[in-house]
Amino acid sequence: MEEQQKMLKLPVLPLKNVVLFPKLVLPLSVGRDASRAAVEAAIKQHDGELILVSQRSPEVDVPGAADLFNFGTHARVRKVLRTSQSLIEIVVSGLERVGIVAVAQEGEYLQAEAQLKPLLHDHSTEEKALQAALFELAAKAIEKVNPQAAEQISALLNSADDPQQVMWLLATAFNLDMEQMQNLLGASSLKEAFQLAVNYLSEEARVLEVRQKIVSDAQEEMTKEQREYVLRRQMKAIQQELGEDDPAKAETEDLRKRLMEAALPEEARKEAEREFKRFERLPDQSPERHVIRTWLDLVLELPWQKTTEDNLDIARARQVLNEDHYGLDDVKERILEHLGVLQRNPGAKAPILCFVGPPGVGKTSLGQSVARALGRKFERMSLGGLHDESELRGHRRTYIGAMAGRLIQAMRRAGAQNPVMMLDEVDKLGRDFRGDPASALLEVLDPAQNSTFRDNYLDLPFDLSKVMFITTANSLDTLPQPLLDRMEVIRLSGYSEEEKVAIANRYLIPRQLKETGLTTELARFADEGLRKLIGSYTREAGLRNLERNIASLCRKSALKFAEGRTEPIDLVPETIVEMLGPEVFLPESAQQNLPPGVSTGLAWTPSGGDVLYIEAMLLPKGKGLTLTGQLGDVMQESAKAAQSYLWAHAGDYGLNTELFADFGVHIHVPSGAIPKDGPSAGITLAVALASLYSKKVTRPNTAMTGEITLTGRVLPIGGVKEKVLAARRAGMKRVILPKANAKDLRDLPENVREEMEFHFAERIEEVFKVAIPELIRQEAPVQG
Repeated sequence: MEEQQKMLKLPVLPLKNVVLFPKLVLPLSVGRDASRAAVEAAIKQHDGELILVSQRSPEVDVPGAADLFNFGTHARVRKVLRTSQSLIEIVVSGLERVGIVAVAQEGEYLQAEAQLKPLLHDHSTEEKALQAALFELAAKAIEKVNPQAAEQISALLNSADDPQQVMWLLATAFNLDMEQMQNLLGASSLKEAFQLAVNYLSEEARVLEVRQKIVSDAQEEMTKEQREYVLRRQMKAIQQELGEDDPAKAETEDLRKRLMEAALPEEARKEAEREFKRFERLPDQSPERHVIRTWLDLVLELPWQKTTEDNLDIARARQVLNEDHYGLDDVKERILEHLGVLQRNPGAKAPILCFVGPPGVGKTSLGQSVARALGRKFERMSLGGLHDESELRGHRRTYIGAMAGRLIQAMRRAGAQNPVMMLDEVDKLGRDFRGDPASALLEVLDPAQNSTFRDNYLDLPFDLSKVMFITTANSLDTLPQPLLDRMEVIRLSGYSEEEKVAIANRYLIPRQLKETGLTTELARFADEGLRKLIGSYTREAGLRNLERNIASLCRKSALKFAEGRTEPIDLVPETIVEMLGPEVFLPESAQQNLPPGVSTGLAWTPSGGDVLYIEAMLLPKGKGLTLTGQLGDVMQESAKAAQSYLWAHAGDYGLNTELFADFGVHIHVPSGAIPKDGPSAGITLAVALASLYSKKVTRPNTAMTGEITLTGRVLPIGGVKEKVLAARRAGMKRVILPKANAKDLRDLPENVREEMEFHFAERIEEVFKVAIPELIRQEAPVQG
């Protein structure tokens, strides 16, 4: 009977990061649904009594039995304040310690079966000694915080009627962590609890002692600074008596002289003189004096009216551009056009160009070449990963450690008003709560606004209209349209194999031979070896991996010579495979004897172009269209449009309509791990389906690309150069393109245009005539 009276069955209120000890009072904010339900049940059904148990992890929002500690506190709600529907403010007082026997879900809240577990006295000498030690430790710790109250608190502790309550109070007051408080609550006896409390408070006392030492050292440091201030004033007085120059006075005179000699616009001079007068009046040790000095230095060092003279010799500029880069005729022509304009109108505004192309095609180095051709200073600024707008526009001077933005700092370094400034990786700008750097660039890259650009730190209009801005990007997809609208986009496509061989011979090989201390007599690169390197060890539109592999061959050659070799090394395909190991890439070659349902498409990738084989297969008793190979929404819609067109025109091509109604179709595009999307596979999908339904194979060595509409029209696509070069690499003989893309062939090297056969189509029927010659469209009979 007595054992039953000690058992309780009450609602459970789980606690986060806090423990309620017996005989103490605790205010709580109850917001979780289950917790509010538990409080309401305790008030209505149990006279305000409930069990408070701490959670093992505060991250758990809906705790279960396993998430709660094994010891809690039997408590009573003393006060309730319902502030809103989702929040209850309560005050609870702890009654007695309990051990949790079982926890179960009771409707919306948890209910626990618990057994009262009061801490038992053994009235031993050891227990009394631990109690005395605990109170003594507490008094010493309090003395470190408040020495005046230490004696009174010590007397109060020793005269306390309930030592157990004092122990709980001290544990709460000294902010023990959750594990320590829970260990204290779960002690097997009062003696063990006293022992734990003594251990924990000893650690807290040591922490307080270290903290007090830190505060004491800081006060001593302040005293030292005051002493230094007095000594500096005395030293200043001694210098005046000796007639020596005051360093602060010399600094002021230097600034005054620089300000008088500086060529500043009227508004900038007026503001600089106003700030200089404030600078003169401030004490030498004033922090604000240093802030003003830093600002004045920036104003006096900026190139307000300094410019470098442009080199307008077009023949020399063309020579410089051709020396530094192979090909890239569109970019070179645009720079020479600007030089021609400057000859006629020296005050013309600089163009704002955006070089777009895959990695490694020479966008960044081209900016340096442009600056060299024009005879201007060059400044490069990487914008990749930039999130904070203040990085570009600067911080206001009210902030500690404020500084000018990157644009103004670049102008300061350039020392001229008309440098070539490259904003690299503009497509990788970030955006978060600190602002949108892309929006900050709208003013900078607008010729109508950038003549009065205001940096937040400088807070004066600065003319950026003479700066030739060049931005670079790998893709335009992430650029906001207003920003894109302000720039003249020049696309740099990938290089063909012949162009890469020429660039390697002219630039990459000499550079790497020089780096490794070799000569062309010692390491002899053959053109066939370079083609092997390009085709089997790199797959890119640019040149970075090619140069990396050339560097590797040069290093391995240098090692052989260092080990005693004397004969030259001929870097032919066999030698390259021996040095670099097995081929990394096996070029996609043209497949012969394709089965019905397979067609050859062309795709654009960030590293250039690629050949895709689209495979289709009929599924007996299947329904609809199954698409695999990680195809995007646009590509899936192209497949559906192609199937719908063929179904609607099945009679025109002699196709069996039962195949459409009674068979499903599975379309797969290999390289399933690579996501694919875009409309340019439309005609390839249509040819694969036409081949499947007609059981006629597609023409070998024929690749195609183009968008298809539901009515059979063939629409233009992009990336023609990269796609055609990929087809040539794969051994294709003919390429089918939309008729509207015929103009893009001028971007191809002349030898490629001569080697390959091109067919242009406005409608899908024209594609079928070339791709599946055996598929003949049957003309409708003429009505007599």
